[in-house]
Amino acid sequence: MQEFRHYDVYAPLVSAAKKTTNWNEAVNLVSNALSPLGDEYVSTLRTGLLGRWADRYENKGKRSGAFSSGCFTGDPYILMNYKEDSIRDVFTLAHEGGHSMHSWYSARNNPFPHYNYTIFEAEVASTFNEELLFRYLVKQADSKELRLYLINKHADDLLATLYRQTMFAEFEKITHGLEESGVPLTVEILRGEYRKLLEKYFGPEMKLEDTSDLEGLRIPHFYRAFYVYKYATGVSAALALADRVLSGGEKERQDYFTFLKSGGSRFPIQSLKAAGVDMSSPNPVNAACAVFGKLVDELEKML
Repeated sequence: MQEFRHYDVYAPLVSAAKKTTNWNEAVNLVSNALSPLGDEYVSTLRTGLLGRWADRYENKGKRSGAFSSGCFTGDPYILMNYKEDSIRDVFTLAHEGGHSMHSWYSARNNPFPHYNYTIFEAEVASTFNEELLFRYLVKQADSKELRLYLINKHADDLLATLYRQTMFAEFEKITHGLEESGVPLTVEILRGEYRKLLEKYFGPEMKLEDTSDLEGLRIPHFYRAFYVYKYATGVSAALALADRVLSGGEKERQDYFTFLKSGGSRFPIQSLKAAGVDMSSPNPVNAACAVFGKLVDELEKML
């Protein structure tokens, strides 16, 4: 039997679907997917994306990746490196648009000292948009190849966000605890603790490389203390809110806008409770794990 190696975890189960989507088409897809949020949200985001909110394409000397930024008095700003042959980049556009609209509503409903929201809340607004886009594209998929790719991508993203980021958070908690108890954080100790977690999270069937534990030294978010767990909580809240908004009515939609408009005026837990999700309870995380399970079941059937 062929060995299951560490690098096998990151190999896609299916080939990338071939689909070309230019910028205007991507904006149309995102706009259609977010239509449950109403005209003001969609028209504001659409006008911005077709206008001057985004630095769209790769360029010489430009940094990689994508982000949303801005200030209290100006328009949101999105950096993209958009590729027309990448469906994933359409999701990135929806994600960054979620951040930008969160900032847009926060700045217009709070005084300057209270408009800036926490990272705990930020990842909710962005992954909420991705979830609505995923559900829209799956319904519109015109081939088994595209549907399979979308479901596999969603499962991969949940694995990376809900599962792997939780492992990262556990590593961070362990290493902080060691430092606080007076244990020197040598390379050997850091690698050893990270290797224990790889073995714990991926199980005995996976064959680790001698260098697999070096991964724990290259994660940049570890240098911003206790950042990583917010991805796992954010996606859990986003999935719960997507269900609530899409299956609900005007009240559920307005509850979500209460969250977007809160800015930094409430504690994050209170802000999300106003939207209709209680992150002090394990229920949203358990529900997110159930979503992952359903995606895996569907993948098994399709493959």
